[in-house]
Amino acid sequence: MTYETLERLGGRIDEAFFLIGLAILTIEIAKGFFSRTYTGRTVADMLASASTQIPFLLVEIFIMTGAYGLFFIVSETFISWTFSITVSTVLLAIILADFLYYWEHRFAHEVRVLWLQHAVHHSSRYMNISTAFRFGPFEGIWSAIVLFPMVLIGFPPELVFFGTLVVLAYQTWLHTELIGKLGPLEWVLNTPSHHRVHHGSDDAYLDKNYGGILIIWDRMFGSFEPEQSTPRYGLKRDFDSVNPLMVWISELPTFFREVFGAKSGGEAWMRIFGRPDWQPKDQAPPR
Repeated sequence: MTYETLERLGGRIDEAFFLIGLAILTIEIAKGFFSRTYTGRTVADMLASASTQIPFLLVEIFIMTGAYGLFFIVSETFISWTFSITVSTVLLAIILADFLYYWEHRFAHEVRVLWLQHAVHHSSRYMNISTAFRFGPFEGIWSAIVLFPMVLIGFPPELVFFGTLVVLAYQTWLHTELIGKLGPLEWVLNTPSHHRVHHGSDDAYLDKNYGGILIIWDRMFGSFEPEQSTPRYGLKRDFDSVNPLMVWISELPTFFREVFGAKSGGEAWMRIFGRPDWQPKDQAPPR
């Protein structure tokens, strides 16, 4: 398999999941308007989700260009062995990228400085396909850091980025309430049901189901929770804005106020690298 073939395959997979997501979104909108469950606020929230692509794409261009350049230099200069591109190594790259995504995603929930960006994705009170495109602009930095070990063990950069593209593209169709549980697939794959749980802010659903393609990582590492009831979507704290600018920076004002207002270096450290809900003296307000 050549690099050109891999690039074409990646483009087709990305396009396929985009079209699936677009079809689901069309049905969601039609159903919402005919049943009159979509209000002006629903539409405003969907537009706010779409608006996050503006800063995300502007920043992502530089992040991905820099990451690819760094990965390529390291691979060519310091790595004397690389995997050839075959069907087996392509599948292995996808599985490894999915495994690394699980930990990337989990740490993004458990470390506050990472949560600053990922919280953007979780800030909608609605669950529809538009939420799949709701990103913090700097999420790609953490993703590149987590993927870097793939280069060190011999995966060429093209294969690394192909693997993560497939993992991210797959998740587009998960952001919906249209699709119920999918029988035996629920045991192995991440599904809309599992991902609805992930977006829930209920205590039972908080910080669960981090998987990208496979849900087996959650089952293995104790973060799995099945869907028992309709989740309350969004952040645990009271955030319900549809103002695009507020959505983009929702976590930053409180973060900077608490870090610069810290009474000690230890407190400042925990404000940055502790859990998002960390507070001195065991005070833990909802995030």
